[in-house]
Amino acid sequence: METEEASRGESGYVVCGSWIRRPKKVNWAIIAKAAKRRGSSSPPLLNIYSFDPITTSLSSSPLSTHALNESDGDPVAISVHPGGDYFVCSTSKGGCKLFEIAGGATTGITILEKELPPLQNAGLQKCMAFSFDGSKLAVGGVDGCLRIMDWPNLSVILEEPKAHKSIRDMDFSLDSEFLATTSIDGSARIWKAEDGFPLSTLERSGVCDNLILCRFSKDGTKPFLFCAAQRGDVPVVNVYDISTWKKLGFKKLSRKSASTMAVSLDGKYIALGGKDGDISIAEVKTMEIYHYSKRLHLGQTIASLEFCPSERVMLTTSSEWGEMVTKLTVPKEWKEWQIYALLFCLFLASVVLAYVFFENSDSFWKLPMGKDQRRPKISLFGDSSTSTKDHNRWNLDL
Repeated sequence: METEEASRGESGYVVCGSWIRRPKKVNWAIIAKAAKRRGSSSPPLLNIYSFDPITTSLSSSPLSTHALNESDGDPVAISVHPGGDYFVCSTSKGGCKLFEIAGGATTGITILEKELPPLQNAGLQKCMAFSFDGSKLAVGGVDGCLRIMDWPNLSVILEEPKAHKSIRDMDFSLDSEFLATTSIDGSARIWKAEDGFPLSTLERSGVCDNLILCRFSKDGTKPFLFCAAQRGDVPVVNVYDISTWKKLGFKKLSRKSASTMAVSLDGKYIALGGKDGDISIAEVKTMEIYHYSKRLHLGQTIASLEFCPSERVMLTTSSEWGEMVTKLTVPKEWKEWQIYALLFCLFLASVVLAYVFFENSDSFWKLPMGKDQRRPKISLFGDSSTSTKDHNRWNLDL
């Protein structure tokens, strides 16, 4: 395991972080920092860092920095659009901010603040999520109000003030058809993203089964919903079938209650960040733990964690230890060029074996040969060694 902690020269403490997908498998990270840390003061900051997959580290200095106004308060949560050009940031003094990422790493990056009328005075929003195809934006408030909007025109699809007591977490399905939400009272609901229709309330095993976090599977073949739950003192992950919304089972993947949850972009791995600073990563197919980092953020609750879009790397944040980039100890996967190279080698090996077998087939079968009978020789390059005399013997026209 390799862990890298980014430079935090600014006085603000880290609130959350997220990856930004860029073209050609380039990845940046955006880190949100609050205004105060241990008595010192500075404006709330939004920093964008570059990521080096070779060293598994973020750049020592940000590519771009944007300071929030004092009237906005501290950043609370961030959600990045799948296209990588926009992100939304909720603030502690109410409302959300929309930002555009202009330029590039070579020409210089600028963070431009845009208008976001439907959410400017919406109150404190605890969580936000873009749909997988980028066509929807959902935000959930501490007041329990759920909003679903079309993107980018921001027309309101749903504004339900009493969706929950207070919304804790949310996630869109891979096909962007469903939205799952959880509440601080342990309940979870399913909504149809297209029109905001409430479809179901998830099953719980008694009042002691509290659903905390939710993430949909993303591999395209297993239509499941994972919910981190607390069954008394035991943290588990419940698995639901999204065709019926019935619980299929549960699995214990962490020692203590989870504070954040993520599923890799290809859907192969699921990760849990704990309130004790641990992270655990399990393979979705087997639900067995493949990577475990004990006390990665020693004594601190992990505020956010997210898989890198193109690497087996995890970005985690906490208020005390800031942002960390961790290389995961999971089995290495075959790259596309390696698969084609293997197939080409197997093809060449089969051709050589076929030629060797043909040349030695008579000795293998021990078949008798006639007095003047000779075996024609075959060339791999297409020219035949059969003589003209042999053709004339059979009255063949040449």
